[in-house]
Amino acid sequence: MLKASNFSPETAIYRHVVPAGDYWVKRVEKDQIFRIVDLEGNQAADTLFFSAADPAERYSAVDTIRAQGKVYLETGTKLLSTECNVMLEIVADLVGRHDTLGGACATESNTVRYDLEKRTMHACRDSWLLALAEHEDLKLTKRDITHNINFFMNVPVTPDGGLSFADGVSGPGKYVEMRACMDVIALISNCPQLNNPCNAYNPTPIEVLIWNPA
Repeated sequence: MLKASNFSPETAIYRHVVPAGDYWVKRVEKDQIFRIVDLEGNQAADTLFFSAADPAERYSAVDTIRAQGKVYLETGTKLLSTECNVMLEIVADLVGRHDTLGGACATESNTVRYDLEKRTMHACRDSWLLALAEHEDLKLTKRDITHNINFFMNVPVTPDGGLSFADGVSGPGKYVEMRACMDVIALISNCPQLNNPCNAYNPTPIEVLIWNPA
């Protein structure tokens, strides 16, 4: 279900544009509103969420899918943690489909999916590892990189239960907005992927905004 937000960008307490291929990490406090904007359309924002109180508790794709009975994330979806606590809830969405099955691109998966020569290409996992190395205060390591959400990414489930990468269904200025239900650490890799059509083979910037509760 598509639903527009009541929040205006002009009233946000925080705004930041994340270039294609870069990472973004920040703490989002309970009850704050957190928006990710697809500025030019068909970009993928590969996102990890951790409990700020205990980063060992993090987003769980398995529990989220089980609880809502759907494989795609949309307005009303509650994002569950590995402890089955609600971390965030999607409260506004102009896209209607976000993937949490396809995982994030990595040098290894680029090799398997595309070509041996693709191994040296920058990938989302590289961005996450760089973020953790540059933010030692988070006390996270590569062992903490687990389930993620691919906001704006279109990964259809095939009739035989497989996954396919298809053209994106987002567009310029479309967004997804969440209310934090606990203090969370949000870590985004603005995907640099050049090998599949989800971003029209053209990585572009995203914007993140935060509002205090009304």
